[in-house]
Amino acid sequence: MPESFSPSTSPSARPALPRPGALPSRSESVLEAIRHLILVGDLRSGAQLVETELAERLGVSKTPVREALRTLAGSGLVTISPYKGVTVRIVDRELARAVYDMRLLVEPVATARTAASGQGDWAAAAAALDRADAAADGAERSLANRAFHRAVYAGCGNPILVKVLDELQDQTALVSSMVWSTLHSWEQEAAEHRAILRACEAGQAEAVRDLMRGHISSFVARSFPENEAL
Repeated sequence: MPESFSPSTSPSARPALPRPGALPSRSESVLEAIRHLILVGDLRSGAQLVETELAERLGVSKTPVREALRTLAGSGLVTISPYKGVTVRIVDRELARAVYDMRLLVEPVATARTAASGQGDWAAAAAALDRADAAADGAERSLANRAFHRAVYAGCGNPILVKVLDELQDQTALVSSMVWSTLHSWEQEAAEHRAILRACEAGQAEAVRDLMRGHISSFVARSFPENEAL
């Protein structure tokens, strides 16, 4: 039987930023490893994902790979078709527009409510920004970026709103990683993040809402200039 995947596997297959807390299970490690391979472009948009090949690459059985692919399909990072099997989700303008349009509708409100309530995890948000600054690749940067955003919206007091935003995280990371491969805009986005965090810490809910809306809108404008404003 193949060995369980471990962080000692080659860097390209290493799980990126597992959730804080207990050591992740084998299935969680495999999930993070496949996510990392997709976000760094090792498994490219539209690529077919074969369970046996991924299992051999990661040194695990097919079972945790199958579980990981189902989870990634649920979060929109891969697609499962009875004809094509499992493939990496293709990033196009339609997907990007849908994801960021949804975020514009709900994330500024959620973040403003979190700032007003004082229930945001500002320390976790600051730590995520530091991880993003030190990131070795686009996958680590995307995962640090998602950790920042979750830290500033999760205290909004509406679990359904949080669930909606959580479900967009993988697709957001896929779009941002694709954009960053050609447009190195993360320094500007990092500055915007720090401005948002300062306003959150000060409890300035209206400023937070406006800054978050501007942050999401400006990313779309830079990344997809042909699109109409969202």
